[in-house]
Amino acid sequence: MRYSAVGCIVMLTLSLLAVPLAAEAQPSAKVARIGYLLGTTREQEGRVEVFLEEMRALGYVEGQHFVMEVRGAEGQYERLPALAAELVRLQVDVLLVVITPAALAAKHATTTIPIVMAAVGDPVGSGLVASLARPGGNVTGLTSLTSELVGKQLEFLKDVLPTVSRVAVLWNPANPVHAVNVREADVAAQALGVQLHLVEAHGPDAFDSAFAAMTSAHAGALLVLGDTMFQTHRRRLAELAATSRLPTMHNARPFVEAGGLMAYGQSTLDIQRRAAVYVDKILKGAKPGDLPVERPVKFELVINLKTAKALGITMPPSLLLLADEVIQ
Repeated sequence: MRYSAVGCIVMLTLSLLAVPLAAEAQPSAKVARIGYLLGTTREQEGRVEVFLEEMRALGYVEGQHFVMEVRGAEGQYERLPALAAELVRLQVDVLLVVITPAALAAKHATTTIPIVMAAVGDPVGSGLVASLARPGGNVTGLTSLTSELVGKQLEFLKDVLPTVSRVAVLWNPANPVHAVNVREADVAAQALGVQLHLVEAHGPDAFDSAFAAMTSAHAGALLVLGDTMFQTHRRRLAELAATSRLPTMHNARPFVEAGGLMAYGQSTLDIQRRAAVYVDKILKGAKPGDLPVERPVKFELVINLKTAKALGITMPPSLLLLADEVIQ
């Protein structure tokens, strides 16, 4: 009986020692692979860093819980399909996209990998989702409602320049959202008593002739529609606007930081933080088609006083009080 008891103790001890060894032998939790498709480059945008910051806030550690695969088109939309296909071949678990052309390229590349949109202008009209409430398929995320913002952008321009009668609109025919934006801008312009002069630019090589056309048309201000190619070359646009003495309205802060007069649009930082929440839900098992597409909730108005002074413009005090940021 003594030998049997000792044997039992030995066996029990060995079994207890084996528990942590067995646990260590279990495969570790899967490291998720997140693809991020940009219209510009990672260096040109702070979006990726904001997204990573929010992922950390949600409890994720890069390299331990997930890895990032970032691809940027450097403002060249024709590169997006190949970059989307590359991310699909890497078998990413979720694909995060910025701008409508990137979202369309991603959807064409895969119907199974979840796609999270960040700041996509018209997801329903572009055929990315069936509806905002019930997107269906493998796409969800956030819309930037760019077509609904152009009216407000024109209003701000009119507040700064009450006597302006003709506003040039710089648009890119390669951007599928711009046709809708132009229609919305025309409706707003009629209500404001302003005539629009449409000027297109497929690429930076067309900028010089575009501004020459604005000058010939005697435009008193310029509305630059939101576009990745425009943002990539925002400093060049700011230089040309300054030379042409055209007050400009944009959709995002980087344009104003580069020398543009004003920008009004959704908060890019807020969009990225909310996109991280979508990615978190999907990594935890949620289906993209069941997650409603969200509208922006935070907007920002940014004004460059240095540019205003160079143009001889006195900004209305009420607008300065309304601004989220005034660059001196």
